[in-house]
Amino acid sequence: MVQKIVTVYTDDLTGTESSEVQTHTFSLDGVNYEIDLVSESYDMLFEALAPFISNGRKVGRTKKAGRPGQPSNHRPSAEEVRQWARDNNYEINNRGRVPTDIREAYERAR
Repeated sequence: MVQKIVTVYTDDLTGTESSEVQTHTFSLDGVNYEIDLVSESYDMLFEALAPFISNGRKVGRTKKAGRPGQPSNHRPSAEEVRQWARDNNYEINNRGRVPTDIREAYERAR
């Protein structure tokens, strides 16, 4: 038996199905929101927010939260790798780029 999975993209505002739906994020009062919109609906959202955006202050970008169940892409800092290398009798400089072979050895040891 063969299964076929079909993903249907739907504009959250209009309910219209379209392959051009994109996910947009915004934040208000510390709450982050996500909405799936086609370009026409996004234009409506942007026009509605435009006066507030133009008069507001930018405070920087927020980090996207990791999705549950997905592995973290945490890379160890150079100092973490250097400390591991010293503890495991590798010769390593205190500054500069960590050599690839040492970083690979660190990854294998984890």
